Amino acid sequence: MSHSDLPLSEQASSAQAPSARSGFTQPERYEALLTEKAAELEAQFAEFSPPALEVFASEKEFFRMRAEFRVWHEEDDFYYVMFEPGDKFTRHRVDQFPVAGRLINELMPRLLAAVKQHDVLRRKLFQVDFLTTQSGQALISLLYHKALDDSWLEPARWLKQELGVELVGRSRKVKHKVDQDWVVETMTVAGRTLHYKQVENSFTQPNAGVAEKMLNWAVDASRGLSGDLLELYCGNGNFSLALADSFDRVVGTEIAKSSVQAAQYNIERNGISNVRIARMASEDFSAAMLGQGGGRRFQELNLAEYNFTTVLVDPPRAGLDDDTVELVRRYDHILYISCNPDTLHANLTALADSHCIERFALFDQFPYTHHKECGVLLSRRQSR
Repeated sequence: MSHSDLPLSEQASSAQAPSARSGFTQPERYEALLTEKAAELEAQFAEFSPPALEVFASEKEFFRMRAEFRVWHEEDDFYYVMFEPGDKFTRHRVDQFPVAGRLINELMPRLLAAVKQHDVLRRKLFQVDFLTTQSGQALISLLYHKALDDSWLEPARWLKQELGVELVGRSRKVKHKVDQDWVVETMTVAGRTLHYKQVENSFTQPNAGVAEKMLNWAVDASRGLSGDLLELYCGNGNFSLALADSFDRVVGTEIAKSSVQAAQYNIERNGISNVRIARMASEDFSAAMLGQGGGRRFQELNLAEYNFTTVLVDPPRAGLDDDTVELVRRYDHILYISCNPDTLHANLTALADSHCIERFALFDQFPYTHHKECGVLLSRRQSR
């Protein structure tokens, strides 16, 4: 998936908190809040007569594998801060952050203590980004309001060894890698272990536990389907690899170069031979499939050789454009993963005359916010 996460003002992972005054999480209210989300989703989609909603809960705390914090300098001291949503002036000191995973919380104080020992590391540092995995790997990005040169690299190498992490420095749109700028996540899907390369500053699902449930749901929803799978917005091959055993062949499209490269790494790392990734924007691919042009990359796919019966889409918050709606209508089955129920509703309205909902799921990627991640399996209506 190539789309970004929530807007900064609404991310629990960013330098703005969902509500700093609330203490970030409310474990005692989690079940009630999730029940409210489910009820809202059922009411919003009732007109489509979907089957019973499948609800996949998150951990109540320590669920996010990514977090971003601003660094506030105050005389000789500095510390992490977050801001109230929509308020760039009301800051809150953050020493621990129970929204983020346990490894991030462990690294937060250790990083500050280490950085304070080296002026070249601390001077004009304004943000710290953490990316961690369920498998225990971590990557930290240090963002600066100054140019970085070779004098930064020596203490940065020490910091990497001190913390046991991968380390990146960012300054004026230039990235400085101490070693590598990625980690490998491990997911268990339908009894298989899958490894996913996750690159710094690229999209990854933030809530790894729920992401794993999403992959398992997609595999279960695809049982009984056959033929080949077409996937749009495939990102680093997250769903492509998980669904490889469910179909004869999988073709995924993705525009972001770093995500395509990560997908190729993931295909090789997992020993999968029936998945192919094409670097194309989904909108361009849809237009070409509808006979509106198509360049060299599209021609090289030789799509006439495939028997696509199912399409998987995981679009950005804007949902599917009109051409892509018309493209997915061609297929007997549509697996639609959505981060925005409003645009999902609009797309389903456009598809209602040709397809009906067979499976309907809520994945609570973002606890304690109003955001909902959904999964829908659509099947072609039987002709009467």
